[in-house]
Amino acid sequence: MLRKLVPAFLAAAVVSLPLAAGIGSPAFAQSVKAEPVRVRGAIDSFSGQALKVKTREGQTLDIALAQGWKVSSVARAAIADIKPGDYVGIASLPTKDGGDGALEVLIFPPAMKGASEGSFGWDLKPNSTMTNATVADAVKDVSGRTVTVSYHGQEKKIAVPDGTPVVTFAPATEADLKPGAVVFIVAEKDAGGAITAQRVIVGTNGVVPPM
Repeated sequence: MLRKLVPAFLAAAVVSLPLAAGIGSPAFAQSVKAEPVRVRGAIDSFSGQALKVKTREGQTLDIALAQGWKVSSVARAAIADIKPGDYVGIASLPTKDGGDGALEVLIFPPAMKGASEGSFGWDLKPNSTMTNATVADAVKDVSGRTVTVSYHGQEKKIAVPDGTPVVTFAPATEADLKPGAVVFIVAEKDAGGAITAQRVIVGTNGVVPPM
């Protein structure tokens, strides 16, 4: 049965997303009794209500899928697709020049505008930040594009170098949860260590979740 991502993805989840996932942060809403966990890795096995994932850190995790869980994918977009008024999630790192440089950009569908708005710590790389915000302007230069985004009355400029992964959400099905497929999962770990997820983002058609 086709399971599509719904606009509540970040609002109900982030992000932490979270896209969540995070997106343990404002990106995804988490249970106050559970520890937020963001899982990045490759599927080892899928049994319908459970995933076994080998993480990028080398661990193998068993993840229970909650009743009504959703699966989605990401589709490749282009830096030229980033327009004023778009709502985006940008993971970034501080640069040596004092600004921020993007690690990846997620262009949200219009129905998700405003979800998990803000800028907060992210674990894609050490010291990285996730900013969910509205694009105020996007200026092209010789090395890429500088995007000014606004959130909660604040503005932030983020450089998006050429070659930075830019994606948007796309449909997926359970059939896409194949061994070896790359996933990004927002989950919760309870006091006993059990991990449960309500959403899975899986790479398809050669495009992997860059979050």
